[in-house]
Amino acid sequence: MAEKLYPEKLYLGTRKGLFILSRPRGGKWKIDRVSFLGDPVTIVYPDPRDGAIYAALSLGHFGVKLHRSDDGGKNWTPCAAPAYPTATDGTAGASTEYIWAIEAADPKSPGSLWCGTIPGGLFHSIDGGANWRLIESLWNDPKRKEWVGGGMDKPGIHSICVDPRDSAHVRLGISCGGVWETRDSGETWKCRAEGMIARYMPPDRQADPNIQDPHRLVQSPADPRVLWAQHHNGIFHSTDGSASWKEIESAGPSTFGFAVAAHPTDAKTAWFVPAVKDETRVPVDGKVCVTRTRDGGKSFDVLRKGLPQEHAYHIVFRHALDVREDGNTLAFASTTGSLWTTEDGGDEWRTFSTDLPPVYCVRFGESSV
Repeated sequence: MAEKLYPEKLYLGTRKGLFILSRPRGGKWKIDRVSFLGDPVTIVYPDPRDGAIYAALSLGHFGVKLHRSDDGGKNWTPCAAPAYPTATDGTAGASTEYIWAIEAADPKSPGSLWCGTIPGGLFHSIDGGANWRLIESLWNDPKRKEWVGGGMDKPGIHSICVDPRDSAHVRLGISCGGVWETRDSGETWKCRAEGMIARYMPPDRQADPNIQDPHRLVQSPADPRVLWAQHHNGIFHSTDGSASWKEIESAGPSTFGFAVAAHPTDAKTAWFVPAVKDETRVPVDGKVCVTRTRDGGKSFDVLRKGLPQEHAYHIVFRHALDVREDGNTLAFASTTGSLWTTEDGGDEWRTFSTDLPPVYCVRFGESSV
């Protein structure tokens, strides 16, 4: 087994900046630095291929910005933000309103990136974000016009799953547009959400794959045919590469939520953060917990040790739960500025802080000593 890289890193994108935490071997987490203090950081991607860090900012009137650091966050260089082509027919063109996902496009090609945005466009870069190309095959698909906003006013691509065996094989999670798949690097696409149920739609449309709202889509690194979706209407599981989905009807206090994380080496293990759905959106009974399955969704553990269990009204966004490559270290954070970590797969949690800004995303990374 390869030697672990230290110090460990933990990146938090928040409403008031990017917080970079680290800890030495056997040590405790501490905040190393804060970048973009005061600015909303919607997504952060620490690239394991070359050590670069990408941070996306949403600056309201000043628009969407993207920055890259090559020295661990000490200095940042502006990248080109993904931009939609200018309309040529006299009408107003689409504009990038939010960067919701950044992932490596090819493990063998540092600098190659996928980027998912609101209003539902997918972009590709081959030069570390210096230039972006809209994937027009998806943007121009007639079915895209049926997508609607899920939580946001417009649809958005928030989950990008690249098959580690074949980088041309990519799946997307779209709110609300279901799960889409390409096997040829984006030349052609298929909607792959058969079996999901959208109970917020009229009965005759509930099974329509193209209007499903998967809040978060992840694939198992151990077996990319296994996928998990924390959907607006429950938890869905696929073991055939998204050809079909099965609803998991019981998973502790609730099957509603936003976040899901898949174990890096055990395809049957995944974690979720349940809540009360729709207008309420708080932990069930005001008690924060994490649910974990170790048998592919047949049963769930409800993990509460170390988490607040009285008048706790935290909600955890779709990117605010992550698991490290060891499969035991996890972190999740809330819209009320709390961050919890565990070293034993979730059996016991520790509070790092209750005083952070609202957290949009949590991502582990590592660096050499």
